[in-house]
Amino acid sequence: MPLAKPWRDLDRETVARAPDRPGVYELGDASGTVLAVDSGVLRDELKSALAYGDGERVRWEETHTLEQADDLAASHRERL
Repeated sequence: MPLAKPWRDLDRETVARAPDRPGVYELGDASGTVLAVDSGVLRDELKSALAYGDGERVRWEETHTLEQADDLAASHRERL
């Protein structure tokens, strides 16, 4: 099951506004197809994704801890 959050363009502006907190994120193509689900400190992870061109769109959900983010990411991967 995908995250229930709106897609945002994966660009420098979006990365700059991403929280510097743990969370889970999905990378997608231009049509909204999920390409990857991962977790970590959101701003750091999205900087890397943007630099490597891993997707065109992104959506995320914040968590309180990295452990929660890892668990949520695993749950989302199982449902894809």
